[in-house]
Amino acid sequence: MYPSTHLYPLHLLHKSLLKSRKICTLLLRMEITVQCGHTSPKRGTTLVSERFTSGRGEDVVMLLQIDGSPSEAKALEKECTTVIKHALLETDGEASSRLDGTLKELNGLLKGLTFSQSIQEIHALIGIVDTAGVLHVSHAGRSEAYVVRSGGASQITEYTRGKPTPAFVHIASGGLEPRDVIVFSSQRLLRTVTPAQLAQLVQRGDHVLDELVVELESEKEQAAICILHVSGRGEQQSAPARSSGRKRKQRSAIALSSVLASAAEVTSRVSDYMPSGIPGRLREVASGFLSDLKNPKRKRRAHFLLLAGTLAAFLVIWAVVNLGTSSQMRQSKAELEERLNEVDQLIRTAENRRLSGEMDSANAILEQAEQRAKQVMDNDNNLFRAEALDLLERVRVKREEINNIVRLSPRLVVNLEAKNDDIDAQGFIGLADGEFTVYDRQHLYRVLLNTVEDPQMLSDDELILDGDYFERYQTAIFQTTDNSIIEFINSQPTSMKTDDPAGWIKATDMETYLRFLYMLSPENNQIYKYERLSNRYSAPAEYNINGDLEGALDMAIDGNVYIVKKGGELMKLLRGEAQPFTIRHLPEGALSGVTKVYKVFDGNLYFLDPVHGKVIVATDGGGTAEGAYIKQYILEGDQVGELRDLYVDDEETKLYVIDEKRIHAVDLR
Repeated sequence: MYPSTHLYPLHLLHKSLLKSRKICTLLLRMEITVQCGHTSPKRGTTLVSERFTSGRGEDVVMLLQIDGSPSEAKALEKECTTVIKHALLETDGEASSRLDGTLKELNGLLKGLTFSQSIQEIHALIGIVDTAGVLHVSHAGRSEAYVVRSGGASQITEYTRGKPTPAFVHIASGGLEPRDVIVFSSQRLLRTVTPAQLAQLVQRGDHVLDELVVELESEKEQAAICILHVSGRGEQQSAPARSSGRKRKQRSAIALSSVLASAAEVTSRVSDYMPSGIPGRLREVASGFLSDLKNPKRKRRAHFLLLAGTLAAFLVIWAVVNLGTSSQMRQSKAELEERLNEVDQLIRTAENRRLSGEMDSANAILEQAEQRAKQVMDNDNNLFRAEALDLLERVRVKREEINNIVRLSPRLVVNLEAKNDDIDAQGFIGLADGEFTVYDRQHLYRVLLNTVEDPQMLSDDELILDGDYFERYQTAIFQTTDNSIIEFINSQPTSMKTDDPAGWIKATDMETYLRFLYMLSPENNQIYKYERLSNRYSAPAEYNINGDLEGALDMAIDGNVYIVKKGGELMKLLRGEAQPFTIRHLPEGALSGVTKVYKVFDGNLYFLDPVHGKVIVATDGGGTAEGAYIKQYILEGDQVGELRDLYVDDEETKLYVIDEKRIHAVDLR
């Protein structure tokens, strides 16, 4: 049983369990099925749902919800996993004693992280089902556990009001019963569903985890979840905890004897009901058939009988197999039809959520619909593939409608092959509306409206790495492979010096702002800030204070510094300090392939994804920590190659992109 008050302080656990084990021994024959999963985590949150199995066959569950940087969260997850493996899974002793020691080690770890403030919040849960079928569970923070039994749901962990304690304080223990369902969550589920609704969801069997995820995400909640389904039956026998091996062997022998006796009794009953003449008649037919095979005159007749019998046996086997296959086909067809109806219903539900403004929930439901449709597509019997393809297309169209995704063919501005058939453009610099400087590895091309001038070589010996426009000084600036900075002054390339004796820093990206040149160096986890003087640059000052620049690809500056990293992670710096920044309603994985970011002064952010040929637009949030997703442009057409760079005019009326050989334009208004 799991009354809500069945809570044990850590130091009282051993005494209580030892007392209960002296009273009776619980003999269980049950099977436990474990499902683990989590909702889509928000930025800055890590969700972990793991299941382990000890050498004794005990099931162990760990849930973590960590608010902090991904690197710190990953380190904490690894430490917790190591503690559980060594202190709980690989040691000897009672499960309760091992759990007690494990929680003490974890509390020490959590205390150190809380004191150092490297993790903002943590909600955790550890549970173990021992070999006697007894569940022991403890939680930290807002994690909770529930039991659904006999159609009712109740909480089995302690609920505390106010700020949650980031430590394991109590342990709840109790025996499992057949058909129990245990629900673990890193957040309080009763904020989203009532106990009656939770019990109703559990009745849906294997789909309960997906249903809970949809319910949580529809309420914009997040949690790591684990569900234990208990099947089988239990038998409780009052007996001393210790019994000799001889008595167990005697009981086994008695049980075996009773089984054999029952088998003999069944055999005698069968023979009693069988007519006595039938066995003799069968023997006569068999002996007659064998004698016909040996007799030359009757051999042909016997062969015909043997052939007819073989054919009849084959027909019977074929009919049985065909009947079984047809029955299985009908069952599979019914299941697939039900799955298709479920996908159709999910699409309608997503549309209702969109109309109510719940974009994140609508996207989560569409993800569920897409997975269901793909399951129908992958069926072995190739049933309903056309219907599944239609539903997948509906899901795609609905997702693009919800996320304001626009597919279009951009307008061709200029074809750079007119001046060089082998051009491989690396990027371009926007000078004014319709005027650009395009650069490949060695040459510069001036583009004015739809014309291209003859190329001009920047350097005979070095290759171009990156370029930008110094608006204050009306010059284009480039970095080359020998770590030189060359400015294009009065149509002439001029090598610029720095007061730093070590020379220029090699950068992944460089940007100009006011009278300063910023150079991004992920290898040094730094952004170097150079001041432009009359004919040279000053020694660099280190701009970054506490930002993690590992994997940084590109940056844009508008008072704040915006940085995109591998995998689509976005960072914002102000005066060198990392600022919290997220983009609301951003579709899942929208920035995963982004390599470039462009910022219009006092305007929007534009992200370039060359892999998927798209541009994502979002607001900068002003002085707040949250921007807002606006739309996506997916650029299609035979003339669109691999996108390399982007530029937006100051009024945000036109978006320009460049591939290896062409410049394209998109009208934003």
